[in-house]
Amino acid sequence: MKLGDLTELAARNLREAVLRNSLTTLGISVGVASLVALLSLGVGLQQLVDRSVARAGLFDTISVRSRQSSPFGQPGGGRRNPRDAADAAPPRPLDDAARKEIAALPNVLEVNPEIRFTAEARREPISQLAMVAGMASSSESSGTLDGLNGHFFSGPNAEEAILQGDLAKRLLDAGQAPASLLGQEITLRFAQRQALPPPSQQAPTDAPNQAVGPDEEAMGFSIVPSEKKFLVVGVTPASDSGSGQVGFNNAGIYLPLAIAEKLQVVQQGDLRDVSRSSASAGVRYAALNIRAASPTAVAQIESSVIHMGFAAFSLIDVTRNLRTFFAIFDMFLGIFGSLALAVASLGIINTLVMAILERRREIGVLKALGAADRDVRQLFFAEAGVMGLVGGVFGVLLGWAIGRAIQLATMIYLKRQGMNPPNIWSVPWWLVLGAIAFAVVVSLASGIYPASRAARLDPVEALRYE
Repeated sequence: MKLGDLTELAARNLREAVLRNSLTTLGISVGVASLVALLSLGVGLQQLVDRSVARAGLFDTISVRSRQSSPFGQPGGGRRNPRDAADAAPPRPLDDAARKEIAALPNVLEVNPEIRFTAEARREPISQLAMVAGMASSSESSGTLDGLNGHFFSGPNAEEAILQGDLAKRLLDAGQAPASLLGQEITLRFAQRQALPPPSQQAPTDAPNQAVGPDEEAMGFSIVPSEKKFLVVGVTPASDSGSGQVGFNNAGIYLPLAIAEKLQVVQQGDLRDVSRSSASAGVRYAALNIRAASPTAVAQIESSVIHMGFAAFSLIDVTRNLRTFFAIFDMFLGIFGSLALAVASLGIINTLVMAILERRREIGVLKALGAADRDVRQLFFAEAGVMGLVGGVFGVLLGWAIGRAIQLATMIYLKRQGMNPPNIWSVPWWLVLGAIAFAVVVSLASGIYPASRAARLDPVEALRYE
């Protein structure tokens, strides 16, 4: 049978039982719509997470620590590859030499120390304990400070501060807006290190004399209280507005990194390093943050750092597991969405089986005129395919409308709660094409039994029908 004749017969048969065929097609549309609506929400949530992390510049960031003090595990930090662990060098101190060696690696844009400490922020008569973090100049364009009121630091050595909105609220009287702190000074009180003089310069004590080499330096420091004033130049949105900061350096107060280094604050690893007999003189870092040229270079840099004898961790290690979770989540959403399409496939089978009973005489005439079994099967397959194609197209449109309605309802609800509504809905092109193709495949699969049954009809018995 020619393609034109097959198309004409299929179209005529679909028009003759237009109500029944329309209801069957509508069932397919509802099944496809449920599939598209659920998967579009799953895809939207995954893109929301990816955008949040990527906007904060964390996909191209690696945190490096000494393997002896690493909280990420032994020996390779976040990457627990047995082969990397076997090839890793012995543990090394994270000092200036290590910083320069890491900075020389390919695709490394910058290596900055991680400065984090607890301080008392005071604006008379109110004071609050806060986490303070040093912020590199490159963070200005990373998206970490989206929605900032005010401006970024005027220079790397400016004695300025950026406050998180929640802390700014606590430093103000009730009813005052956080932005009112702009241009005002706050005082930070913190614990500062002061290096001990060499033993030869220390006052005599009753302790036994110890041999000290000519080049030997004191291994230790004293801790003294210190305070310094900073000008508030920026205030980030408060967390209740949906703009909480995300990042390795999430803190209540941000200072220029160069200024934070000059403060010589006491950090978590300082006492541990002094207590070790292997401690050496010079600058020691609690952690270093590497910024890679691109997210694709992170894995190679991380592996190189591990082989140098350090522990490394990146957000890609976390998002790898997160992507697995979303893949499983999308799979379950697809299964639940496909249930309605499976029910619709029963409607296709019912429609085509009823068509066989109503068109037995027509089938008999076609076979008497020379139509082969294959031609009859193709005719019923064509009718099933058309219903699947039309149902898939309308189902995608209906699913798009449902997803859009859910997005609008979510935006209205979050705005009434005083939060910034994110986009949790997305319909990528592969979902549109995949849903239509899936609907056609399901329709053709549903037409296998009716088409085979129609092809097996005896033309003599068919012509005697009615």
